[in-house]
Amino acid sequence: MKKHTVAILVNDQPGVLQRVSGLFGRRGFNIESITVGSSEEPGLSRMVIVTSGDDDTLEQITKQLYKLIDVIKVIDISSSPMVARELALIKVGAEPAARPEVLGVVETFRAAVVDIGPSSLIVQVVGDTEKIDAMVELLKPYGIRELSRTGVTAMIRGTAK
Repeated sequence: MKKHTVAILVNDQPGVLQRVSGLFGRRGFNIESITVGSSEEPGLSRMVIVTSGDDDTLEQITKQLYKLIDVIKVIDISSSPMVARELALIKVGAEPAARPEVLGVVETFRAAVVDIGPSSLIVQVVGDTEKIDAMVELLKPYGIRELSRTGVTAMIRGTAK
């Protein structure tokens, strides 16, 4: 099983996200990550979906997506060189005595502390999925109290559109 990152340009209409995610569910395809936001074109949104499967599965997904009225364009961006990023906010237990150690991890990952409480810190980290997974593992011993991740967003590198 190979991971595929698919960018989908859709009309910015109510219910489009539900129809796209419903298509995946009905066909038995798992969505590992999904992000949706405005695109460079007014009235259109861009969805970036990460899913697993072989090339035939991806071809089937693409054909099914094009059957939806609000889908304008489907691109397998994982087949090209791409930039992919995810954001995570991690609330970690950090009593004042343990903060220098936690701040060392934060600095190593080029992350940022975005909130400091009496016994906790909220750390923001941006990077690929592996970087975020690694940071989460290193922060576990300090006690992760809360974790929120965005899911992957991605673009093809260079001038390709």
